[in-house]
Amino acid sequence: MEYQEAKNKFISTWGSLGTLWGINKAMAQIQALLFISTEALTTEEIMEELQISRGNTSMNVRQLIDWGIVTKELRPGERKEYFSTEKDVQELARIIAKERSRREIKPVIKTLEEVSSIKDDGSAATKELIKQTKALHDLAHTANSMLEKIVNQKQNWLTKSLLKMIQ
Repeated sequence: MEYQEAKNKFISTWGSLGTLWGINKAMAQIQALLFISTEALTTEEIMEELQISRGNTSMNVRQLIDWGIVTKELRPGERKEYFSTEKDVQELARIIAKERSRREIKPVIKTLEEVSSIKDDGSAATKELIKQTKALHDLAHTANSMLEKIVNQKQNWLTKSLLKMIQ
């Protein structure tokens, strides 16, 4: 396989996997392109390489910046903005896990806490709702606490955590 074919296949596959992380295909493809690029890229270079519109590129780059995955670089004497991404795979996974917890898991925990703390009117239906939502809340809270401990580890957190789990 030649370089361009391998590059295209990687970007396409990474884009498809993006939906599993909760991000859209174009956003994942932009991150993949930046991940394998040897230099920071401009909006125009991203658009040209991925054959996507300026609006799609700008919107997705902004979201990647919000996630903390992409950074904007300004170069003296140039009006163009350059974008790069975290190159350390484990740090990238840590950032994504932390952001997914903030955006997805914590709001669910809050909702489950609210629902499970409703007034018990003594009916079987209310008791079952409280029991099951409290059990889900406790599970989600425990899982999120474990994730936070893993995410807050320093260098090689993923490897260290996996090794601890299998030993």
